[in-house]
Amino acid sequence: MTNDRRVNPDSNADPITGAPGAHPVGVGLGAVAGGVAAGAAAGTMAAGPIGTAVGAAVGAVVGGLGGKAVAESVNPTAEENYWRDNYQQESYYRSGTTFDDYAPAYRLGWDASSRYGDRSFEDVESVMEHDYTTLRGQSRLEWEDAKHATRAAWDRIRR
Repeated sequence: MTNDRRVNPDSNADPITGAPGAHPVGVGLGAVAGGVAAGAAAGTMAAGPIGTAVGAAVGAVVGGLGGKAVAESVNPTAEENYWRDNYQQESYYRSGTTFDDYAPAYRLGWDASSRYGDRSFEDVESVMEHDYTTLRGQSRLEWEDAKHATRAAWDRIRR
């Protein structure tokens, strides 16, 4: 295997193994959303503050693996290509914005749709708003505008 993304930049190569299909957003959010909380809770019951720290670390690893498995059910390259080709036709599109402004919201939407299973968008919107502030990078969109793109990507995966 090679870790050189120049061979196939659309393969989403894992940065460590070079295997195609890496989903760093899914892994990262899986670790944060599920693993740390569960591990910390288990550690608190087992051994107090030290158990909490150890449990959180173990939970992050387990949660990251769970997030990776869920994220791999979505092809991020295909989703990104779809939205790159179609974002300007969406009702929420604002003249003067670029795909790069919407991209973090789309990524969050398709990842969260898979990650949260049967939960509704409204049930997890506040979590996604928090995640967006962390993941938005250079996007010029505030959450009130970005959430429409997040919802569109969420709904596309759910269909």
